[in-house]
Amino acid sequence: MVKKKVISVISEDENHGSIEFQVFHFTKRIRRLTSHLEFHRKDYLSQRGLRKILGKRQRMLSYLSKKKRISYKELLNQLDIRESKTR
Repeated sequence: MVKKKVISVISEDENHGSIEFQVFHFTKRIRRLTSHLEFHRKDYLSQRGLRKILGKRQRMLSYLSKKKRISYKELLNQLDIRESKTR
């Protein structure tokens, strides 16, 4: 149910090829792998996979920040990816 809510928030036409949806999907996989690695610290193949996914997500977020600045900020807030800078 949570996935459908976030998907509908991310894209109204549910375009699964959109960058927003892909970032959401990578974030979900990153959180799952992170919880897996808390219990299996020496699973080096999963660590490598996590690093690859992090790199892909970072490249997509970089692209999104250059092309669609407003969508980028909304996506970061919705997925709670980065901490907000408070001063």
